[in-house]
Amino acid sequence: MPRIGIGYDVHRLVEGRPLILGGVQIAHPRGLAGFSDADVLLHAVMDAILGAAALGDIGQHFPPGDPQYRAASSLALLRRVRTLVAAAGWQVVNLDVTVVAEAPRVAPHAAEMRRLIAEAAGVDAEAVSIKATTNERLGFVGRGEGIAALAAALLDKATGNP
Repeated sequence: MPRIGIGYDVHRLVEGRPLILGGVQIAHPRGLAGFSDADVLLHAVMDAILGAAALGDIGQHFPPGDPQYRAASSLALLRRVRTLVAAAGWQVVNLDVTVVAEAPRVAPHAAEMRRLIAEAAGVDAEAVSIKATTNERLGFVGRGEGIAALAAALLDKATGNP
């Protein structure tokens, strides 16, 4: 029986950090604050996958403040999540992600994001959807203070190796 998980994450934008979304470094005057690389898109994806497998959330597996995760690549963490869910007998079928930000534009980077996420999650790029929207200048996202992401993951029983 397939399972669906939902993930959500938000990080504030700050000076002096690179902006990394979906594993892609994007030219932008500010980056996302966080203990790891703060890739809000991948954090939402990992929570969706872990949720579908009933394995908790990324904070349980990669605690903020643990020195081994300082500046960690969220793509590397996604590979570890893939291994965790495979060990529990699950595999990712597809991922659907929405980034909520006033800037930067996500569309020019979506194909590379899809490729990187697909490789890390063990699916074809066609099984990864990346969409973006604004918050119509409402709230902290609308004021350009942060970026949010929502993700849905469909998992099914594993048929092969992770």
